[in-house]
Amino acid sequence: MGNSMGTALSNTAAPAVSAPAVRVSGVGKEFDDTVAVDCVDLDIAHGEFFSLLGPSGSGKTTLLRMIAGFELPSSGTIELNGVDVTTLPPFERDVNTVFQDYALFPHMTVLENVAYGLRVKGVGRSDRRRLATDALASVRLDKFGERKPSQLSGGQRQRVALARALVNRPSVLLLDEPLGALDLKLREEMQFELKSLQREVGITFVFVTHDQSEALTLSDRIAVFNQGRIEQVGTAGEIYERPNSEFVAGFVGTSNLISGAAAEAVLGRTGTFLIRPEKLTILAEASDGPQADGVVTDVLYVGWENRIRIRLDAGTELLVAQPNREGALSGVDRRGERVTVAWDERQLVELSAGGLATSSTTTNTTTTTTTPA
Repeated sequence: MGNSMGTALSNTAAPAVSAPAVRVSGVGKEFDDTVAVDCVDLDIAHGEFFSLLGPSGSGKTTLLRMIAGFELPSSGTIELNGVDVTTLPPFERDVNTVFQDYALFPHMTVLENVAYGLRVKGVGRSDRRRLATDALASVRLDKFGERKPSQLSGGQRQRVALARALVNRPSVLLLDEPLGALDLKLREEMQFELKSLQREVGITFVFVTHDQSEALTLSDRIAVFNQGRIEQVGTAGEIYERPNSEFVAGFVGTSNLISGAAAEAVLGRTGTFLIRPEKLTILAEASDGPQADGVVTDVLYVGWENRIRIRLDAGTELLVAQPNREGALSGVDRRGERVTVAWDERQLVELSAGGLATSSTTTNTTTTTTTPA
């Protein structure tokens, strides 16, 4: 990605103030009898790529819309760079928003779309054209300025939407599931480009997604939403390796959750514990350390790895993920085979009973996260 937008937006560096780029204090939002956001507190630092992650209906998009000014909070305050903007309309806030559906004007050219916000602000024609051309160059579309949006691919239209938002030089860019309409391969490509662009321009990005792998890939920090509240805030590594509730453990990644009688039988401990499938090992021969015997009940080949489900003699199931180093047929004949599963005690994570979705089951549960509709 070119450097022209980095140059064009060089004056968008974080201001020298102690206040965070975004501060949300006790913010709640109710729609009739439904609590969409429930007393959320959150600080987002200058220059962060910050993701709001959660399933549909968890409150993440509603919070983004309140930061943008499209919805007013029922309670609490919102500050941008230390300024209270709780009741200000969107056009008086130093933010821009990129939507999943791009929201481009179909009758305008690409260059006119990007320059539109500058025109509204009264920027002169020559400056508008120069800044809009620079913005398009930064997303590698400077040769497409005279085309109409209908003549572009989905990925190209998304780049135009990004250029149009960034050309206004906001201090905070809000992104509402901007990659959701793209196919998987293009979506993965755009993730790299989006992160590279954010690093280049240095603007605070607040990114809404329900895709946990997307949040882990892009984010400096993540807030995991559940039922209108934030379950956990942390880096990608903290959220994945040390989730603080069963909900976070199950939603972010694939988890083996062991609790109740199963925890006592398999681990010799009481409580609820997480261990990720890739942290487990199927032993070629017995060894020292914590381990358990069982029978392979199923094997799933997913290309880069094999996922092996094992019913332990203690009566619970574990999912083991093994890198596929031996080709497509590795592991397919293992159903019914007796095996020994081993783990490192340091990889066990004891989960808090204080989360919103703590299970009361007394047997092991294997949680596989899928992308919500």
